[in-house]
Amino acid sequence: MSLSLSKIIFMLNHFSDLGISTELQQSLTALKITVPTDIQEKVIPVLLNQKEDVVALAKTGTGKTGAFGLPLLQLINVEDTNIQAVILAPTRELGQQIYNNLVSFAAHSPKISIASICGGIPIKPQIERLKANTHIIVATPGRLADLVKREAINIKNISFLILDEADEMVTALKEGLDSIIKEIPKKRRTLLFTATMPGAIKQLVQNYMSKHVVQIEANMATIGHQGIDHQYVVVEPIEKLEVLLHFLNSKQGERGIIFCKTKAAVNKLAKNLAINKFSSGAIHGSLTQGIRDRIMGQFREGFIDILVATDLAARGIDVKEVSYVVNYHLPDTYDAYVHRSGRTARAGASGLSLTIIQKEEVEDISDFETELGISLKPFKKADAKSIEENNGLLWAKKIFKTKPNREISEDFKTKVKTIFHHLTKDELIEKVLANHIAQKSISNTKQDSSNKKNRI
Repeated sequence: MSLSLSKIIFMLNHFSDLGISTELQQSLTALKITVPTDIQEKVIPVLLNQKEDVVALAKTGTGKTGAFGLPLLQLINVEDTNIQAVILAPTRELGQQIYNNLVSFAAHSPKISIASICGGIPIKPQIERLKANTHIIVATPGRLADLVKREAINIKNISFLILDEADEMVTALKEGLDSIIKEIPKKRRTLLFTATMPGAIKQLVQNYMSKHVVQIEANMATIGHQGIDHQYVVVEPIEKLEVLLHFLNSKQGERGIIFCKTKAAVNKLAKNLAINKFSSGAIHGSLTQGIRDRIMGQFREGFIDILVATDLAARGIDVKEVSYVVNYHLPDTYDAYVHRSGRTARAGASGLSLTIIQKEEVEDISDFETELGISLKPFKKADAKSIEENNGLLWAKKIFKTKPNREISEDFKTKVKTIFHHLTKDELIEKVLANHIAQKSISNTKQDSSNKKNRI
């Protein structure tokens, strides 16, 4: 009895062991967060009890927002009306996610005021919001730099600067970041979170952080790849789409993200998925923020199962129960692969990261394995018969989802019914299916013939 009780007490007090306040613990309990992650255990005591700048190396899905957000909320002086902390994120999606998490953490700390000032939405309401007392702002660099230029915000007295997904920020948004850093006091605490340590990050640490930096690393050998089954499949260019469609049909009802290299590729693939009646949506940088938010909302709430996206548009997406990620194009960098595959297997779940490649890319697989310390296993490609059957199922699904044409005359419908009336349902299906396969065969023969002529 006493042992069991002590275990219960330990579980209840685990966040308090790190120094987290009662109010924040109440919020965590309501959110059903009971056990700190590896990065939270390592970062929280340092932020609460020390004064140094911090560089934290942790991959996506490791609980980074809690690692910096919980101690930050606790360190805010509610009596001080100045902005005390700036959190920068590379995209609005990630910024909004951080903001929502902080608001949830602060549910029992009503005096703390948090504002989101990210790009892609009208600036005037944000300017109005900033006239009220604000302790913490979550921002994208471009929008914050714009507000500073307009003198709509005062960040000259901040005590904390947090850079989340910094590896993405320095490469994509360096100009805005530089102008912000010029505005804030040198005597501040800078907390930098990154999944990788490229040269640009090391340079940023050297330029903008103190000489005494505490470097913290999550369990990189397992965290970030834990629970992810990495696989690849080799295809001919002509069969790439059909192999993908076969895979997606096998995952019907599950949520997944497909990554493409370009906006044009995203649009083309999304169109093919729509034609084949898959529940899907697409996001990329050229879409308006309103459309991106709407698609993301539909995906997050389960109204669509498949998200087709570019790397930047999908940065920071944290959606639970994403069971698979597909790299429709091999990413250009190892970092991109880490961020892509990290969209699945969140919160202790398992997931599949499938990369579709061509023969000339096979040699790249071993480089990814060596660099990232992972093993990519071959995925069994569907054979010709399975592909053909899948195409038949997709055709049947298209028919099922086709809306009746109300303009067809009753007289014509009666004539057609007369032809089929003596057939049973099973007989009709057999004949329609046989006709479809025959037509498909003729079409393929014509295509092969055309390809031969072109080669000649």
